[in-house]
Amino acid sequence: DVNESKLDLDINWSDVFKHAHAVSKTNPFWNELSASNPFVHDIAASNRNENNKYLLILKEKPYLFSKVSSNRDSLDSSGDELDIDCLLRKTSSRRSGRSKSVSDFLDIVDNRKFNPQKTPPQKNTASDMTWLQNDREAYKMAWLSHRQLTRSCVDLEAMSHSPGWAQTQATDIHVVCKLNHEGGSVQLPDSDINIHVPLGHVLPGEFQEVGLKAILNPPSLFNNELSSTVSPLIELTLSNLNTREAIFLEVKVAAKVKNDPLSQIMSDIVCFFSLNKEGPFKKIENCYTYQDTIQVKLTDLRHVMYAVIAVQANKIQPPATNVWDYVHRTVSVGIYGPKYIHPSFTAVFTVFGHNYIPGKLTICDIKKGGKSMPPVVFQLWGKHTFLLEKPQDLNISLVSCDPDFEVKMEDQSKNIKEEELKTGEMVRQQFLFSMLGCREMHFFVFLVQIKVLKSSQVMQFHVTTPDPAPKLSGIINRSKRLEKRREIKSAPLFLIPTVKYPKFQDKNLNVNTYGVALKTVLRQNKIDYLLEYFKGDTIALLGEDKVKAIGQTKIKEWYVGVLRKKIGLVHCKNVKVISREQAMDTADSELTTRNLVEQIALPFKKLTYIYAVVLSTVSENVYDWRALAEVLGYSHLSLDDFNKAHADKESERVAHIVKRMKEDCHANKKKRLFLYELIVALLKIDCQGLVARLTQDTIILTSAVKLGKCWRELAEKLARLTKQQIEAYEVPHQGKNGTVPLEMMWKPAYDFLYTWGAHYGDSYRDVLQDLQSALDKMKNPVTKQWRELTGTLILVNCMEVLRASAFSKMEEEE
Repeated sequence: DVNESKLDLDINWSDVFKHAHAVSKTNPFWNELSASNPFVHDIAASNRNENNKYLLILKEKPYLFSKVSSNRDSLDSSGDELDIDCLLRKTSSRRSGRSKSVSDFLDIVDNRKFNPQKTPPQKNTASDMTWLQNDREAYKMAWLSHRQLTRSCVDLEAMSHSPGWAQTQATDIHVVCKLNHEGGSVQLPDSDINIHVPLGHVLPGEFQEVGLKAILNPPSLFNNELSSTVSPLIELTLSNLNTREAIFLEVKVAAKVKNDPLSQIMSDIVCFFSLNKEGPFKKIENCYTYQDTIQVKLTDLRHVMYAVIAVQANKIQPPATNVWDYVHRTVSVGIYGPKYIHPSFTAVFTVFGHNYIPGKLTICDIKKGGKSMPPVVFQLWGKHTFLLEKPQDLNISLVSCDPDFEVKMEDQSKNIKEEELKTGEMVRQQFLFSMLGCREMHFFVFLVQIKVLKSSQVMQFHVTTPDPAPKLSGIINRSKRLEKRREIKSAPLFLIPTVKYPKFQDKNLNVNTYGVALKTVLRQNKIDYLLEYFKGDTIALLGEDKVKAIGQTKIKEWYVGVLRKKIGLVHCKNVKVISREQAMDTADSELTTRNLVEQIALPFKKLTYIYAVVLSTVSENVYDWRALAEVLGYSHLSLDDFNKAHADKESERVAHIVKRMKEDCHANKKKRLFLYELIVALLKIDCQGLVARLTQDTIILTSAVKLGKCWRELAEKLARLTKQQIEAYEVPHQGKNGTVPLEMMWKPAYDFLYTWGAHYGDSYRDVLQDLQSALDKMKNPVTKQWRELTGTLILVNCMEVLRASAFSKMEEEE
């Protein structure tokens, strides 16, 4: 009834903790932090003698097993029922809400906003669970069932000390799409698996819902000497069988038949089809194969169907020993780990029998302290694909590139057997990382090396870990402004205040340092981003930091200066530095903040970028669509202009604005450049961290494109890579003839530069400066003609003066 539901929400926490003491006497597995989770023994042990200094929060209701929710929301991966309002304040809440798992809680930190789900309170029924008290297995299974295979982390403050299992949500790799009479294509996310539905597949006015799902372990009966699966088991579902046209399944597989006549005759890539996951399967004749892509015509349509692609041999003719000898077979590996790193965490090396590497993976066999952990969802950290001529024993080693972290001694090197690769199933190896000493947590880079034991083949790639878990203390200790809103019942409660962007002010720069030109410098061949001046000119210096860059012939040190409305570099030896008070006439060196922004963003008119990456980066890091819309010239838009798909999340609204601007720029290519206008807008709302990130990303990509095959020389200069290490970067991008085509050479160059840049962490200025210096020192420097890297160095060196002049300090709210 209503009163009972109200009692559920208005929890008296002091009574909860009294109840916790009572449970500790009857539950043999209770021990401090194990209050609602009997499997956090390791955390409990580490905190046992610390006088309960952490805030204890029960994630379940105090009557842990005395109530069973009568109606679970299948879409909510956490079965917790704590109301976040109850957690953060002692006043009762009018709304009932399902709480989040710790993973969701951390996502709230990332998203800067908390949107409570509004679910009516459910009536609970009591049940007798006393029989569980002395049966650990029964207690464990009941707990897992009650929590829907998700992990409770009852001590938020202790989470950063936990083994790293704070994020566990069930994942299914699937997609469902609704198509009408016109048909269309459905693609499984992050894969080369597509369904093509032709025009007229269903009658006008009718719809077809197409579902695609990848089952990572294919049927074992297709993996033997004569056959090997080269795709996951694909589950295809259709809602409407009243169809007129067949549909097509298109899959890019992990193998292609060799070009020699024997291989072409003896083997083929085929598709097997079944109405049941376990079979029986039959071969489909309506197949078209082009290299490593197969297209299958499906005519016998049912509500649920299964398909798997395999390479098959008619027979094995010596010197061939199995079907692998007839094909070029690629092996895909993925490195998975928790969403956030912890002082001790496990990375999982996974080999797939196909080329589909999912973005998330549920691991069910994790062990910690000799105990099995509940299933954990791991995130993909890095992936690599390489050619393996035949199934062979592999040696896997992971080496930390950061002295603050190490791989556990017994985990440093592990083997994968030839027989395991032949099964076609996922093969996993776990590597335990731990932090040395009590240093501050930070992300780091580690090296993954794969050796083929019977040959000299070695593959290696670098992986960058995610960041450590954000501090939660700032959320619980809210600002005074939020405290004042306790009484306003109708106001939504945000865990983090909405970001308020400062107002851009167009006014003269506030300059403290000037330089007097000691000589005249006029260049016959004009060089971008370098100033020209006459002896005696007073040049405004935007900061005292120096930039190292090549001039006409050699590398020099430069100041960033302003003269006659132009920003550029002036050679340090050509000016005498003076203070503002000593400057006589500064009229020629004045500049407005608007002019500064427009000039320092000029390199972005010529930089190469990946639109999808720019879109996602901006939408994830701008927290007020109105602020962005205003500086981009879309201040006339209101929420009514968004469709429902863009109305839910702030990130989706921001993405909508960016897409709108991209379309407008595309329609007026001669006058408008997308990336340039976007960077100007971000600088005008003071998103300097975001601009720095976009600058580094675009410079690394553009440098890779400019370098081409010269990246090898740069790799030797920057990281002292050996010839073998350089080849390891190029192997994944090699063509049929075993070499990387010239037009594709930017890919290994980008892989190298991205990995190299990751070692710098947040020091983006050092990345840009060291890259500039290394490029300048090459035999034929690309920077002699390509000056945009110099331009971005000017940009990052002007950020401080821009912030000081264009934005007044925001007063803190009382």
